[in-house]
Parts: sequence; C-alpha cells; structure tokens
Amino acid sequence: MNIFTEIKEGVLISFDALRANKLRAALTTLGIIIGIVTVTLMGTAIEGLNQAFLKSISAIGADVLFVQKHPWFSEEPWWKVRNRRDIMMSEGKALMRQLTLASAVALETYTRKPVRYEGVTAPAVTVVATTEQGAVVGGLNLTSGRFLSEAEVSGARPVCVIGADLADGFFPFETPLGKRVRIENIGYEIVGVLEKRGKFLSGESLDNQIFIPISRFATDFMYRPYVHIKIKVRDMAQMDEAREELRGVMRKVRRIAPGAPDDFAINEQAAFIRMFNRVAGTIASVGLFITGLSLFVGGIGIMNIMFVSVAERTREIGLRKALGAKRRTILIQFLIEAAAICLLGGLMGLGIAWPVSKVMTQFFPTTLSWTIVSIALGVSIVTGIVAGFFPAWRAARMNPVDALRNE
Repeated sequence: MNIFTEIKEGVLISFDALRANKLRAALTTLGIIIGIVTVTLMGTAIEGLNQAFLKSISAIGADVLFVQKHPWFSEEPWWKVRNRRDIMMSEGKALMRQLTLASAVALETYTRKPVRYEGVTAPAVTVVATTEQGAVVGGLNLTSGRFLSEAEVSGARPVCVIGADLADGFFPFETPLGKRVRIENIGYEIVGVLEKRGKFLSGESLDNQIFIPISRFATDFMYRPYVHIKIKVRDMAQMDEAREELRGVMRKVRRIAPGAPDDFAINEQAAFIRMFNRVAGTIASVGLFITGLSLFVGGIGIMNIMFVSVAERTREIGLRKALGAKRRTILIQFLIEAAAICLLGGLMGLGIAWPVSKVMTQFFPTTLSWTIVSIALGVSIVTGIVAGFFPAWRAARMNPVDALRNE
C-alpha cells in the first residue's frame, strides 16, 4: 500500500469517526474556533491598518523634508522644544534662495476658519496658506482649474483652491471656478478644485481644506505668521546630502552659533513609518500571545479527545494491525482525524470572523484577504497535527495482541 492510498484510507476512516461522534467533535473545536477568530481578526486589523497607513502616509511624500519648530517624535524634554523660536516667513524665503538640492520649496501655515458661500457655511475648514510650489511639494492634483500662481502669491491676491468636500457641499450642480467664497468675512475667488484625497492618520479629512496665498494670509489674518517649510528633494538618492544641506543653511539663516544645538526640527516620512512599525509590532505581539494561548488551550483539548478516541478504538487498532496495517498507516489515520477536527474549527472560526470584520470596518479599516484566510486554515491544520501527534504515536505503537485483548 503506497502513501497516497494510506492517506485516502485514513481520510475516509477519520471522517467516519467524526460522523459517529458529531457532538464531541463540535465541542472539541471550541478552543480552536476562539484561536482562529482571534488570529483572523488580528490579521485583518493589522493588514487594514497597514493599508490605511500607507495610503495616508503617501500624502506626506517619501522625498519631502519638513522644517518645523517641533519634531514629530522626540525624546527631548517638552519644555526645551516649547522654548524654541518660531520659524518666520523671512527665514523661509532666505532658505528657498540658498538650497541647491531641492526641486521645490513651499512655505505653509494653517488655521481653522468658517467658510461661507451664499447661505451655506462650513464651520471649521482648514485654511492652508502656502506658496506657488505648494501643489508640487504636497503632491496635489486638481480636477479643474489651476493652483496658485507666483504672481498671485507675490501680489497677495484674494484667490483660493478648494478641496473636494467644499466643492461638493457648496457647488453640487455648478462649477466652482470663478465663484467667490468668504473666509470669515473676506471674499476669495476660486481658481482651482483639488481631487479627492481622503483622510490622514488622525482621521482629519484632507478634502475639507482651502488653499490661499501665504502673503494674503499675512494681510488678512496674521501679520507675521510662523511657518512650516516643505522641501521636495530633487533625487531620492540624495536625501542624506539634502538633509545635511538643509540643516546647514537653516542654522546659518537662524544665526545659530557653532556647537549650539539646533532650535528647529527636520521631519520626514520615515519617522512616521518607524513609529507605526513599533506600534504595529506591539499590537501583533499582544495578539500573537492571545492567539497562541487560545490555540494552546484548544490543542490540549484536541489531544485529550484524541487519547479518548484511541482508547475507545483499541480493539479496532489491534485488528487492523493484525491484518497487516503498518504503524505509519495508523499514525496517518489519527493525525488526519486530529487535523480534520481542527480544520472544521478553523472553518467555523472564519465563518464567525468574516461578519465581525465587516462590523469592525465601520469603526476602523480592516481587510480580510485570501492570505489571512490561508494562514488561519494553515494554523488550524498544524495545530491539529501537533496536538494529535502523541495520541497517534501511541496508537501506532500498540501491540496488536494486547490491543485485541482489550475489553
């Protein structure tokens, strides 16, 4: 008898045994079901968060450096960071003239203001004051119109580019171009509409924004605004050189004495990625521990039931061995039975996890992919094989004479 025939025969005998003990098999799978539900939901949550993170982080740009007062993630005492000088527009303009490894530089500052068009008001819109290269640095695409021009920025013209949510809310049946919206009580002409961008990591909509010239912002809202500087590096291979050039020029512009620490931060996408990987790793470790504990408990249950099954079928085992069945054949039979019980538990666990993941999607992103399904089923089968090995080994090593004498 070859191995394939033994496996086929083992499958048939195992499923006959499961059908004969349906209730016991169902109760035995409870621990496996809990473990598979846990591993599946953990996998869907982590994969969904990964995809949402990568989509959101793409808005920052891998080739963009940010000069800001505060670092995104830092172990430096908060009071030292708080006491740093603000970055002013004059410093940003001086920096723009001296950088050689940047393809585009934009100065930006932000505030929240109500925006109104006729009788419709958006109460808390993010007003982004920027320069003409803000679209290039920020990777902004427009569905209609254009972005702010150099002449409009230098001339402090009252023009704006609106996000997709504002366009849909204010102008559902007409083109926004050429219309005038009011930021607080100041009118701005719409020259462009951005394509839909979604949400950032914090959950804030990137489509509820309005872009205006930073010079106009200084005229209408804040006389000397502090700014953030965004630098798009010409070549990704020169990121390190660009960062060092930026640091050196910024220290010169801010007149920082040699040996004194920087009073500004250079932030980049990689900082978010490192932090996310640490958080995701912690979540995965906790989930793995819970999953492992559930599967361990389930595996112990499978092992005990398989020992009971071997004891109940001792005479059957003895008879099969007396008729010439090999140890390998008996071993395969009981391993298949244990694996089948766990596979049943895995399928039931997936049946529970799928609708739960759909509910979870309403609160945060989840993705139940075929990879996760395959891993869950693979884990359940491996758990069955590991848990059933010792009972199967015991059955395979039985002496047929002693087994036939068993009552």
